[in-house]
Amino acid sequence: MTGAEQTPPVIHLEGVGLTYGGPPPVTALRPCDLVVRRGEFVTVVGPSGAGKSTLLNIIGLLDTPTQGTFRLDGLDTGRLRDSERTALRGHRIGFVFQSFHLLPHRPAWENVALALVYRGAGGKERTRRARDTLTRVGLAHRTDALPSTLSGGERQRVAIARALVGQPSLLLCDEPTGNLDTSTALSILELLQELHADGMTVVVITHDPGVAALGERTITIRDGELTEDTRT
Repeated sequence: MTGAEQTPPVIHLEGVGLTYGGPPPVTALRPCDLVVRRGEFVTVVGPSGAGKSTLLNIIGLLDTPTQGTFRLDGLDTGRLRDSERTALRGHRIGFVFQSFHLLPHRPAWENVALALVYRGAGGKERTRRARDTLTRVGLAHRTDALPSTLSGGERQRVAIARALVGQPSLLLCDEPTGNLDTSTALSILELLQELHADGMTVVVITHDPGVAALGERTITIRDGELTEDTRT
């Protein structure tokens, strides 16, 4: 057995589904299985209302499934208290959204460093790690810039740095190029590919077939049901 096979998957869904109580009850995600191993790049596509956001919220520990088992890095998330789920989410998952959600009056490095406040890191360590991570995403020259002076692509890079600074197991991206022009979007996708090449596990929710094609695997959701297209 190889080391990769011995390591628990980053994401392991077994019969996971989510139904909202009624009346009438609404099934947002039908029972499904999904395994994402460390270092994979997986894209998720589907029409509006198909269940992409539900899957994102479950994987991101924002919603709790009503059936099945979800293990994150081998941990059964259904057995955790709310405080433990919050801590697990903060330590293991980095989020990147379509909107950048940056604090407008804080420089780039502070926006990144704030992600470490609840991790117990000291001020000097937070500053060092924030600046190092901004350098990693190509913004060494913009660490002291305010968001209002940054381009859309630079702001998304700050958001990616904020997601990465805690060294998560999983980078979970929701339409990360949705607010960007074509050339800027391409630069962000190149960055995600570079992070994947460095070993990061990346899951991207997208409506763009071109973005979806970048994944090693693509999951399609229609009417709350998952199907998978595996490329060779």
